[in-house]
Order: sequence, then C-alpha cells, then structure tokens
Amino acid sequence: MGVTFKEKPVTLAGKQVQVGDQAPDFTVLANDLSEVTLADSKGSVRLISVVPSVDTGVCDAQTRRFNEEASQLDNVKILTVSVDLPFAQKRWCAAAGVENVQTLSDHRDLSFGKAYGVAIEELRLLARAVFVVDSSDKVTYVEYVDEVTNHPNYEAAIEAAKAAK
Repeated sequence: MGVTFKEKPVTLAGKQVQVGDQAPDFTVLANDLSEVTLADSKGSVRLISVVPSVDTGVCDAQTRRFNEEASQLDNVKILTVSVDLPFAQKRWCAAAGVENVQTLSDHRDLSFGKAYGVAIEELRLLARAVFVVDSSDKVTYVEYVDEVTNHPNYEAAIEAAKAAK
C-alpha cells in the first residue's frame, strides 16, 4: 500500500499489521519518561491513534476528537503515539485540555513505528494510522491513511473500538 506525505511517496519501515494479527509489542515513553508497552494495557480494548506530531493541525484535531469520544467508550484505552518528545506531548495536553487520551512518545528508537509499519524512513516521523486491539491483543481494525496530511475515518475507528471485546 502506498502512503504519501504532502503528495510525495514515502517509505514505511517495518511490517504493516492486518486485522486478525496478534498485536506486536512495543516500548514507548510516557510523559513522565517511564516505559510503556502493549502489555501495560492488557485486558482493555486499545484504540491506538498514530500521528506525526501533536503540534500540527490535523494531528491536533485527531487527538482532540478521540479525547472527546473517550468518555463514551467503556473499557477502551485511547493511546496516541507520535515521535514528539514526552515533554512536548505533556505541554500540548495541558494547553489543549486533553485528559482522556494517553500520549506516548516513540522518539527513542521507533519501536512502535517499526512494529506497526508506520515509521516514515525519509522523515523519522510516524505515518497517520489508527489501530484497534482487543483485550486479548488481537488487531480488530486497521487504517493506514494513504495521505499523511488527511484525517482518518473517525467513525469507523470508534465503531470498531465499541465492537471489540
């Protein structure tokens, strides 16, 4: 599948995941610099929102949208992953009033980006994507947004999260 950034093709590192796959593990950093892995949220449905940087318009809107939806989702944890530094994510969340989404930084070694096939080699950013992982770590929804500057299908992702067990 081809992905573009500002209409120019980019190369994604790693293997893209598909519905039915066992969700790959990863290690990212929370805003307090502690390590976070997929196992840390085992037993919950995870909606993983992947953005290049929370400091850009579409990423800001995407993170705010999932933050708003979070209160209507039972047993669903919303994780937003970017390569922004943890300090920048924390500052952005405070300024935006985002409290229902956990922002996680993949800046250290692109562990998430490579595990889910969203690391853009040319830019060292993550491509826009949304994944839903059920409580038994099976991938139940995947969207790799074909143009990184476009919005994902919010409604489809939210419905998938509601349907996951």
